[in-house]
Parts: sequence; structure tokens; C-alpha cells
Amino acid sequence: MDRNWTKSLFCWTTKGLLSLAIAGSLWSAPTVHAAAPALDSIRVAMFLDLGSQYKSTTNAVTLKSGEELAVSISAPGAQQSLVSIPANQQARMSVDSFRVKVLETTDWKTASDAANKLQATSDKPMLFADGKVYKLYVGIYGSEKAARDAAARASKTAAAYLNGQTPSVKGGLHLSAGSYGSEVEAETVRKSYADAGLDAFTVIVPNGGTNAYEVWVGEAANTADLAVLKSEAAQVSGALIELSTNTPGLILRNDVSLNLANPQSAAHYMLSGDQSILRIEGRNGAATNVKERSDRTYRGVLEIGQKNGQLYLINELPFQEYLYSVVGAEMSASWGAEALKAQAVAARSYALFQGNKFEVAHVVDTTLSQAYYGTAYEYPSIIQAVDATEGEVVTKNGQIVETVFASNSGGMTADSTEVWGNRNDLFAAVESPGDSSSQAALKSWYHVLLSNGNTGYVREDNVKETGNKTSAGLPYMTVTAKDTNVRPLPLIQSNVEPVGKMNPGDTAVVLEKVAESNSYDWVRGPYTSEQLLASLKGKTTNSLPASITTLDVTERGPSGRVLTVKANGQGLDVKYPDMFRSAFNGLPSTLFDIESTGSYTVLSANGAVSTVTSGQTVSVISGSGNGSVKGSGTVVMNGTGKARVVENSPGFKFTGRGFGHGLGMSQWGAKGMADEGYDYKQILQHYYRDTIITKD
Repeated sequence: MDRNWTKSLFCWTTKGLLSLAIAGSLWSAPTVHAAAPALDSIRVAMFLDLGSQYKSTTNAVTLKSGEELAVSISAPGAQQSLVSIPANQQARMSVDSFRVKVLETTDWKTASDAANKLQATSDKPMLFADGKVYKLYVGIYGSEKAARDAAARASKTAAAYLNGQTPSVKGGLHLSAGSYGSEVEAETVRKSYADAGLDAFTVIVPNGGTNAYEVWVGEAANTADLAVLKSEAAQVSGALIELSTNTPGLILRNDVSLNLANPQSAAHYMLSGDQSILRIEGRNGAATNVKERSDRTYRGVLEIGQKNGQLYLINELPFQEYLYSVVGAEMSASWGAEALKAQAVAARSYALFQGNKFEVAHVVDTTLSQAYYGTAYEYPSIIQAVDATEGEVVTKNGQIVETVFASNSGGMTADSTEVWGNRNDLFAAVESPGDSSSQAALKSWYHVLLSNGNTGYVREDNVKETGNKTSAGLPYMTVTAKDTNVRPLPLIQSNVEPVGKMNPGDTAVVLEKVAESNSYDWVRGPYTSEQLLASLKGKTTNSLPASITTLDVTERGPSGRVLTVKANGQGLDVKYPDMFRSAFNGLPSTLFDIESTGSYTVLSANGAVSTVTSGQTVSVISGSGNGSVKGSGTVVMNGTGKARVVENSPGFKFTGRGFGHGLGMSQWGAKGMADEGYDYKQILQHYYRDTIITKD
């Protein structure tokens, strides 16, 4: 038998740790209390480019509120209101950075078709209308070089629509044609430049607490382009002034990007000035919808600025209201109150620990920090839990701790060495039996061998055992409904073709009965050598083999999580152990076993170990005499009676438990403890060693 298959990781679990760990944390905790650091409001980044630290970008954001939105600007020497966006009206916003002008046309279909073509690429389009002319752009980009690369891509993607035009790089260098007393007057001047074939814009500029209207000509990417622009603009007027990229302003454009089937206008405000910041807030505290963030709605103030040449969008709101959304997104509102309180304290502690980790923000809205999805995840039970624990945080040795948490630890939390590769005394492997509650309402599945030699899974409510068994004692089954799907994994995947179908009267051999794949118990694969090598590429520091013939777990940590894996006997060197999740096609956790589906391992009476592949034929001695058995299609059984089939095509199947890195509090485990009567402090002190709960 395959050694990895027969030696299950689940024998690593040590019974009885739960009660001992709780008792130790309750009675051995330090008695020194520290005040929790205060944070009245928190800044949450939704779009931000910090390079390798964090990158989530968009070329523009679309905002809308049920009340009027007030837009103000903050820049060196200027802080004032600029515009108001009417209630229930969409407005688009971007920053004046590098971009690519792809084409101009008076034909809507040409413009919209080209935009649709670009929409399917990484170079997202923005489409503007200037009178009867449509102007198509892509980007924004953090550098002129990045924009030039994008221009080359756009030339190929939109080639059929260019009609002799060449996509060109644009930027934030402008010429001013003067200041005017009204938007109407400025628009008249702007049109004179546009009629001469120049890009020109009406711009709202802060002016000592009042708004001035200027006309800016051109959008040059560099000084050479600006010199050409000056020469061209001089044909219209010689009184133009070169502007600094620090000049604050709000460039007004007519955006028709939102509906590429029919042109529908929306106001577009492009923020100019490297140090300029826009703040957008709904009247009477109304929340604001952000289309590009899954149409979510957010309380508080939205802030738009420029970082590394890209737009950033930050939501600044009261800390307590942020926690309402985080706890609701991270944990089901239907769970017990003590579990919700534990999540509230953990979320508060985690956020406070971050400081200004993201330079212009404390946290981001993804699970890289904590899930934050706006007002849709606020529920009465969540608000009650957050309010009941207001100001409470987890501390150790007088310091707030980084209370990381995971969805499901698979029955045992991770030791820090199994995730980061180094020791942190806050995190240790402790038993978490409540994790299994994630599959309490799920169906079991039958792993079956079909008559054609294929294997798959059928859900238990479609199965009827016939009462007959194979000579090895494996039961036969049939199904109760016509065209019952046989799935490749023990779960319904509507977008994945079934491996076969069964009808009543058809029979199959039952290899085993397993839980439906979920956050506690899961199956992935089997993956071919080619699939694994593609996933491993770039994630190991050593070279990869040309083909993977064997894949073995050779070292585990205290919780049973994988520390070392060898391919063809050679270790796969990853930066830290938790990287094995992404290295193997995004496994839910590193608490897994590997099964070689195209071979099996035999331990002979004399202790010799041999591996039989699917293409081999071996001699066997049975009760009926000598014979030979081909590897492919052979049903093999281990000492515990678990059976599997040797597949014709070699591959590797992963079976495991848990979802996430497994460090710190397990959310499903917290639910289980709350259901058993533990309070939130006991839950937190079970998962975070030698800690206390303090309140400012």
C-alpha cells in the first residue's frame, strides 16, 4: 500500500487537550493589565497600489448615494468644497496620471466595439464624449513606461478599429488658458481649442475658499510632448501658462463608459495634483455605493488620492461601525452570542495591532487584513456583540497581540512553525473539536467504482445498497433516480462535467463513504504531473523535475500540518510551509495527505517495500492459486479496510482538513465552544496562549 495513503495525518491529534488548554489559560494568565490603544476612526483601503505589499487597482470609481454627495478637496494651501453630486445620480472619479488615448471617432459603434474588446483585457477602457466625438482611453498606469507598454498592447487589441490612428501615452502635464468667472464662460473658451483639434478641459480650481473655472489644454506625458503641445496651442492663442503636476484641480469630462450598448452620460471628475485629496461624504450621514467594489455601500467618508501613480480609494469611518461590518462578514450572525463576542474582540485587536501598515490606511478591505464589505453585513446580533465588548482587546505581557484567525482549523490549530516557519509563543497547536460542526448539516457521499473502471462520488440521498458484496467484502450500490450524476469530487460542481451517470438497476462497487467536501473535510484533485508543475512554478526556490512520478509528505509539524514534501525524492523548497497551499493548486489548508492514484505500495513479509504502477503486472498467490494482476483497475485495500482503485492515468489526490492557515482562533471552533457553554474570554484564551482581555 502507498505509505502516505495508509499513514493518515489524523492520527496526530492528541485527545484531551481542549480542557487542559482552557484550564491553563484561565488560571495561569498574567495579572498585569494594559490599557487598549484608542482609535476613534479607521481608514480602510479598497483600491491601493503599494507594489508587492498590496496591489488592487482600478482606473476609475463610480459613486452614488441616496442623498446628495458633497465633494471637497484638500491640497497644500487649499481646503474647500468643490461640487455636489445629486442624490441617486452616478458620478465617475479618477486621478490625473499616465493613461493611453487609443482612438477618437464620431461613430459610436466603433468606439463601443473597441471598448468592449479592451474590456476583456487587463487594459480597462474609459470612454468620453466631447460633443459628437468619442475619445477612448485605457489605464491609468503608474509610470510612462507602463503606459507605453499598454499602448503597444492596445494597438494590437483594437487594431480593427483604429482606422490609421496610433494609441498614444497621455499624462498630467497641462497648459492653462486662463481663469474665468463661470463654467459657461470657461466652456466657451475650451470649445475653441477643441474645435482646433486639441484636447482641452474645463477645470474647477480651488481659489481661497471659492471656486475658479480654468481651461487646461493638452495632457502631455513628458516635457518633449509638452513642447510640441505648446507649439500647437500657440496657433490658437499664445497666452498659455505651463502648469505644475502639483496644481490641484478637478478636470470635468463627460463619461459614457457605463453602458457600452447605448451612450449614457455621467459626470466624470479627474483629480489633478500629486498631493491633492478628494473627500466625498453623503449628506445626513447617508452611505455611498461603490460600483467597482461589488456594488457595496459604505458608511462614513470616501477619500480619493494618488499613490505610486495609481488611484487609491479609502473608506474612513468610526471604528465601531467598521467592526459591525467586519464581524458580520467574518462570522455568521446566527451563531451564538459568545462566538460573536470572541470574533468582535479578535477583530478589534487585530485592527489596532496593524497601526498604519498600509501607509495611507490602517487596513485593507480584503482577507489580507479582515473581510470588510460595508453595510450589507451589519446585523442586530453582530452590533450587539461588538457593543457588548466595546474597547476590549487581547493582550500579552502588557501589549496588544495580533489576533490572527482562520475559518476552520480541521480539528487542530496550527503551530506558528507550520505557517511562518518560525516560533511565536502566542500560537500553538491546540485541539479544536468544534470545527467539525461545519459539516453537521451536509450529506455523506459514496465513493464508487463504476462498471467501466471509472471512479466518482454519488450523494447518499441518491443511493441504495443492494445487499450484495464483492469477494473482498465491498458492498454494491445502485441509485434511486434516473440520470444520477457521478461527480469527480464529493460535492456538487455545476460547472464541472460528471464522470458518468447511473440509472436504477445499474450497480457500482462502494469503495468508501466520505463526508461532503467542506471547510472541515475536503478532497482535491487528482492532479496530473503537468498540472502540479504549472502550479509549483515560481513558488519553489529550487529547480523542479521535468515530470513528477512520486510525491510524498516527509515531515509534519506539531498539529500534523505539512512541513516538507518531496517530489521524486527531492525536497520542494518553499519560502514558508503555508505556501504549500498555493503551490498545490490552492489547497484549503496544509493539513493533508497525498494519494498517488496511479500506483500502490506493497510491504512484503520480509520487510521489502515495492511500488506497483498502473502499467505493471504482478504475480500474486491467492486461495485459488497463482495468477497475475495488472496495476490499472486493481482495487487495493489497506489494513483498516479502506479501498481505492489504481487509476490508469497517474495523478495525485489530496485529502485533508481545515480551511485557511489554521493559526490562532478557529471561527468554527469558536462556534463549537460557544455552543458548549464557554464564554468569549474562555474561547479567546484557549486559542491565544497566556493572554488576558483588557479594556481601555
